[in-house]
Amino acid sequence: MKLRITTPLAVMVEEDGILGLRAEDGSGGFGILPDHADFLTSLAISVVGWKSAGGAQHYAAVRRGVLSVTAGRDIEIATREAVLGDDLATLDETVLARFRADIETERSEHVDSTRLQLSAIRQIMRHLRPDARGAGILS
Repeated sequence: MKLRITTPLAVMVEEDGILGLRAEDGSGGFGILPDHADFLTSLAISVVGWKSAGGAQHYAAVRRGVLSVTAGRDIEIATREAVLGDDLATLDETVLARFRADIETERSEHVDSTRLQLSAIRQIMRHLRPDARGAGILS
Protein backbone atom coordinates (compact mmCIF):
# COMPACT_ATOMS: atom_id res chain seq x y z
CA MET A 1 0.00 0.00 0.00
CA LYS A 2 1.02 3.60 -0.45
CA LEU A 3 0.65 6.23 2.30
CA ARG A 4 0.59 9.97 1.80
CA ILE A 5 0.13 12.45 4.67
CA THR A 6 -0.24 16.10 3.69
CA THR A 7 -0.72 19.39 5.51
CA PRO A 8 -1.59 22.70 3.86
CA LEU A 9 2.14 23.52 3.73
CA ALA A 10 3.93 20.23 3.07
CA VAL A 11 3.86 16.58 2.14
CA MET A 12 4.85 15.01 5.45
CA VAL A 13 4.94 11.35 4.37
CA GLU A 14 5.00 9.69 0.99
CA GLU A 15 5.84 6.04 1.47
CA ASP A 16 5.20 2.94 -0.59
CA GLY A 17 5.18 -0.60 0.77
CA ILE A 18 2.99 -0.04 3.83
CA LEU A 19 1.85 -3.32 5.38
CA GLY A 20 -0.86 -1.87 7.62
CA LEU A 21 -2.09 1.30 9.26
CA ARG A 22 -3.95 2.14 12.50
CA ALA A 23 -5.87 5.36 13.07
CA GLU A 24 -8.71 6.78 15.15
CA ASP A 25 -11.93 8.52 14.18
CA GLY A 26 -15.00 9.54 16.18
CA SER A 27 -16.14 5.92 16.54
CA GLY A 28 -12.77 4.66 17.84
CA GLY A 29 -9.64 2.98 16.52
CA PHE A 30 -9.52 1.04 13.28
CA GLY A 31 -7.02 -0.67 11.00
CA ILE A 32 -6.36 -0.65 7.27
CA LEU A 33 -4.82 -3.67 5.54
CA PRO A 34 -4.08 -4.28 1.83
CA ASP A 35 -7.18 -4.63 -0.38
CA HIS A 36 -9.34 -2.66 2.07
CA ALA A 37 -12.63 -1.40 0.66
CA ASP A 38 -12.78 2.24 -0.40
CA PHE A 39 -13.14 4.25 2.77
CA LEU A 40 -13.48 7.86 3.90
CA THR A 41 -13.51 9.10 7.49
CA SER A 42 -12.81 12.16 9.61
CA LEU A 43 -9.90 11.65 12.00
CA ALA A 44 -9.81 12.74 15.61
CA ILE A 45 -6.78 14.32 17.22
CA SER A 46 -4.74 11.15 17.50
CA VAL A 47 -1.63 9.23 16.57
CA VAL A 48 -1.64 7.36 13.26
CA GLY A 49 0.68 4.36 13.17
CA TRP A 50 1.88 2.28 10.24
CA LYS A 51 4.22 -0.59 9.57
CA SER A 52 6.55 -0.35 6.60
CA ALA A 53 7.72 -3.25 4.44
CA GLY A 54 10.98 -3.47 6.39
CA GLY A 55 9.01 -4.08 9.58
CA ALA A 56 9.70 -0.67 11.12
CA GLN A 57 6.86 1.02 12.97
CA HIS A 58 6.26 4.75 12.31
CA TYR A 59 3.91 7.28 13.84
CA ALA A 60 2.42 10.68 13.09
CA ALA A 61 0.39 12.78 15.50
CA VAL A 62 -2.38 14.42 13.49
CA ARG A 63 -4.52 17.39 14.38
CA ARG A 64 -7.75 16.01 13.00
CA GLY A 65 -8.04 15.42 9.29
CA VAL A 66 -9.56 13.26 6.59
CA LEU A 67 -8.39 9.75 5.77
CA SER A 68 -9.30 8.07 2.50
CA VAL A 69 -8.54 4.65 1.08
CA THR A 70 -8.91 4.15 -2.67
CA ALA A 71 -8.45 1.05 -4.78
CA GLY A 72 -7.48 -0.92 -1.68
CA ARG A 73 -3.92 0.35 -1.80
CA ASP A 74 -3.77 4.16 -1.67
CA ILE A 75 -4.14 5.77 1.76
CA GLU A 76 -4.24 9.54 1.92
CA ILE A 77 -4.47 11.68 5.02
CA ALA A 78 -5.08 15.41 4.74
CA THR A 79 -4.60 17.14 8.07
CA ARG A 80 -4.13 20.61 9.45
CA GLU A 81 -0.93 19.66 11.23
CA ALA A 82 1.17 16.51 11.57
CA VAL A 83 4.23 15.72 13.64
CA LEU A 84 6.26 12.64 12.73
CA GLY A 85 8.08 10.44 15.20
CA ASP A 86 9.19 6.92 15.98
CA ASP A 87 8.48 7.19 19.72
CA LEU A 88 4.81 6.66 20.43
CA ALA A 89 5.05 7.77 24.08
CA THR A 90 6.55 11.16 23.19
CA LEU A 91 4.00 11.84 20.47
CA ASP A 92 1.13 10.79 22.70
CA GLU A 93 2.16 12.86 25.70
CA THR A 94 3.63 16.04 24.29
CA VAL A 95 2.28 16.56 20.79
CA LEU A 96 -1.31 15.47 21.40
CA ALA A 97 -1.43 17.58 24.56
CA ARG A 98 -0.27 20.58 22.53
CA PHE A 99 -2.86 19.91 19.81
CA ARG A 100 -5.63 19.70 22.42
CA ALA A 101 -4.46 22.91 24.08
CA ASP A 102 -4.42 24.66 20.69
CA ILE A 103 -8.00 23.54 20.05
CA GLU A 104 -9.10 24.96 23.43
CA THR A 105 -7.34 28.25 22.68
CA GLU A 106 -9.09 28.46 19.29
CA ARG A 107 -12.46 27.82 20.95
CA SER A 108 -11.83 30.53 23.51
CA GLU A 109 -10.77 33.00 20.80
CA HIS A 110 -13.89 32.13 18.79
CA VAL A 111 -16.12 32.82 21.82
CA ASP A 112 -14.39 36.17 22.42
CA SER A 113 -14.77 37.10 18.76
CA THR A 114 -18.45 36.20 18.78
CA ARG A 115 -19.00 38.33 21.91
CA LEU A 116 -17.36 41.32 20.23
CA GLN A 117 -19.51 40.88 17.13
CA LEU A 118 -22.70 40.67 19.20
CA SER A 119 -21.70 43.77 21.17
CA ALA A 120 -21.15 45.69 17.93
CA ILE A 121 -24.55 44.57 16.62
CA ARG A 122 -26.23 45.72 19.85
CA GLN A 123 -24.57 49.14 19.56
CA ILE A 124 -25.73 49.49 15.96
CA MET A 125 -29.27 48.45 16.90
CA ARG A 126 -29.37 51.09 19.70
CA HIS A 127 -28.50 53.79 17.19
CA LEU A 128 -31.02 52.57 14.63
CA ARG A 129 -34.00 52.33 17.03
CA PRO A 130 -36.01 55.50 17.41
CA ASP A 131 -35.83 56.64 20.98
CA ALA A 132 -38.86 57.80 22.91
CA ARG A 133 -37.69 61.41 23.25
CA GLY A 134 -36.96 61.76 19.54
CA ALA A 135 -40.38 60.35 18.59
CA GLY A 136 -42.18 63.05 20.66
CA ILE A 137 -40.39 65.85 18.84
CA LEU A 138 -41.53 64.72 15.39
CA SER A 139 -45.22 64.35 16.31
